[in-house]
Amino acid sequence: MYLPRPTRIRDANSLGLALLVCVLSAALLTACAGDDPDDTADDVATGTTAEGDAATEGTEDEPAADAEADPEVEEQAATDDDAEATDDDAEATDDDADATDDDADATDDETAPALDPLQGLALETVADGFDGPIGVSSEPGGDRLVVIERTGRAWLVDPDAGVLADPLLDLSGEVTAASIEQGLLGLAFHPDWPADDRVFLYHSLPGNDNVLVAYRRDGADPDRLDPASRQVLLTVDKEPDKVRHNGGHVLFGPDGLLYVSVGDAARASVNGQDPSTLPGTILRIDVDGGDPYAIPSDNPFADGGDGAPEVWWYGLRNPWRFSIDTATGLAYVADVGQESVEEVNVVPLEEGGTNFGWPAREGSLPFYDTEPHSPVTAPVLEVAHDEQERGCSITGGVVSRGEAIPEVAGRYWYADWCHGWIRSFVWDGEAAGDVQDHSEELAVGNVASFGLDANGEVLIVDWAGGTVHRLVARR
Repeated sequence: MYLPRPTRIRDANSLGLALLVCVLSAALLTACAGDDPDDTADDVATGTTAEGDAATEGTEDEPAADAEADPEVEEQAATDDDAEATDDDAEATDDDADATDDDADATDDETAPALDPLQGLALETVADGFDGPIGVSSEPGGDRLVVIERTGRAWLVDPDAGVLADPLLDLSGEVTAASIEQGLLGLAFHPDWPADDRVFLYHSLPGNDNVLVAYRRDGADPDRLDPASRQVLLTVDKEPDKVRHNGGHVLFGPDGLLYVSVGDAARASVNGQDPSTLPGTILRIDVDGGDPYAIPSDNPFADGGDGAPEVWWYGLRNPWRFSIDTATGLAYVADVGQESVEEVNVVPLEEGGTNFGWPAREGSLPFYDTEPHSPVTAPVLEVAHDEQERGCSITGGVVSRGEAIPEVAGRYWYADWCHGWIRSFVWDGEAAGDVQDHSEELAVGNVASFGLDANGEVLIVDWAGGTVHRLVARR
């Protein structure tokens, strides 16, 4: 950084000496003329100090009467004014230089340091020691995470203190986890947390039904939820022997509404193309507008005439994780396939009534010989169940929006539960392009879920390893 060149200022001692000579000359002339010596002393005091420096304090705008008659004194007064103006200009220049320095410092503070070239990606352990972790999300308004275990516990993770000693909530006595697809399946803080201290969870019940519930913060311990505050919002009925296909992801959209994924309850022929039933859908409800909730007026079946009022989208088999990219307003919905393909769907969040096709379609392929309830929206990505694609059971992910790895911003991350691979693609509005496989550098046993931390960086939940990882750069 180059500093501005300083303004050159005339030496004050030189000015003072010239002034003294002129004033003494005037005094001698006045004395010779018989003037009062006191008047001459006043003139000298007005013009200079005892040390010969130009006096600035107490100088009047109008010169003394005797000085008015003397052209040399008038010239010296003008010189004094010029010197003062020069000093003022110099001070202003110094102030400008200081402001320039401040602006430069501010610019330096705002400019992020240049990043070294990206050499690859890696996983950084955020927290471990969990028993079958199945989901991770951020606590609103802070940098803590919450990790849920399938067996019914939710844990807060502090970036400094690590996993807190006591769980945020322990539902192990309320949850059934007999099947790998049962248990505590989803958790979402109210977006106005902690002003609105509700947390919403979706879990399996002992009788095999699934339930959406809410708990409130414990007044005595802000790091715990009050077990006595349990409120049941809705129950999804299931047959006792149909333990699979439960969905269970819950999250709030930028519209403040709660979205809930529900599997087809292992009864595809009954539920998939029937929006009057809750299984095989994604629900959309207003938890602030009613008790226990209200139906948004723009839900496609809000009046209940052709479908359940809660249903937003339908035609899904087992949507295992979906996400909303708030930067684009798009929802990414991954649906686990039956025999041939896994699929990812990308749709505008604001467009309700989308039919993803199951079971009339598996991906883009015909499946059941049944007529779709409405036109089908095809997936943007399919992963075949073959040796090349290695599809088996897809885990839906998130779109990375963090600043730590700008090279992957806008990429959607997804994985396969069976084979452990992790891949990503970029949705350009028309196709899922630039598909990349990151399995060699991102080795995880069973990816149960993805999430985003408070900075938008990608989190990966390793169910088998009991670990939550963060995606980081190798530079």
